[in-house]
Amino acid sequence: MTIRMLKLFISAAVIVFLLPSSHSSAADPKGKVSYLTPEDGGPDFLVQGEYQGTHGTGSNLGAHVIARGKGNFEVVLYEGGLPGAGWNKKTKTTMQATTGPDGVVSVTGEKFKGQIRDGVLTGNAEDGDLYRLYKIFRRSPTMGAPAPENALVLFNGENVDQWNGMKIEEDKLMGVGGRTKKKFKDFHLHLEFRSPFMPDHTGQARGNSGMYLGDQHECQILDSFGLEGLDNECGGIYQNARPNVNMCLPPLSWQTYDVDFTAAKFDDTGNKTKPAVVTIRHNGVVIHDNLEIEPTPGGGQNDGKAGALFLQNHGDPVRFRNIWIVEK
Repeated sequence: MTIRMLKLFISAAVIVFLLPSSHSSAADPKGKVSYLTPEDGGPDFLVQGEYQGTHGTGSNLGAHVIARGKGNFEVVLYEGGLPGAGWNKKTKTTMQATTGPDGVVSVTGEKFKGQIRDGVLTGNAEDGDLYRLYKIFRRSPTMGAPAPENALVLFNGENVDQWNGMKIEEDKLMGVGGRTKKKFKDFHLHLEFRSPFMPDHTGQARGNSGMYLGDQHECQILDSFGLEGLDNECGGIYQNARPNVNMCLPPLSWQTYDVDFTAAKFDDTGNKTKPAVVTIRHNGVVIHDNLEIEPTPGGGQNDGKAGALFLQNHGDPVRFRNIWIVEK
């Protein structure tokens, strides 16, 4: 990532976080609740998110505060800064936090005590090391990228004419569960998505969908904020590879996938001579670099040939906007 991109991506707490202003939530037939706006997310939504600051003599430190429902949180500290913005990919510490009667969130770990109040995480370790981090909002440097003249616009909020099985939801956003009418072979894809806020759920039950390239290679779409970054979490190529770094932003943040995809190669007799290759940037950071991949379960094809873009319906109200593709 260039210095310019890094400056665009690391935003201070004073930046306005643009989200739909209407109140909205959704429940599936089993009573599984998803919050679609910050207002409906309640006080836990205001606490959860990314924090950035320093500790000790000024060393950079990042933190993910993950809502676990009913005023409970998991806090992950990252030495050097947030993932994709300084973290050394090695040193991290996980703690627990609970909201007290006064609304202050108390943070406790094996060697750490602290609190979260008014968007500031403060505390100290048993060795006297002091911590002070401020809540920030990061924005992908490719957010809102305009479609080039040679691009096919798959969705811009006006209609779903390029899709089978899709419909426009609230705020001119597209829902889940459909395929493009056209099939693609080699391409560059830009896609923006947003996972709902579901603090009472975990794992695959939390903002689940999937981006199937060629209708057969799944890159996970999931609320995996603060998790390890496995092949079945956000950014993972299911059953193929985990992301180089978990770049999943907090729920209700708009996020980007920028994909360069080359389909598998075949000889004259139909035998595959080279698997599909993909490079994916998640929120501007390369998470897969010229990765050879095989088909994954759940899509409509597994033959390695040209296929549709499939956005999976896993029962959660994931939303999409600004999707376009350039065929190579």
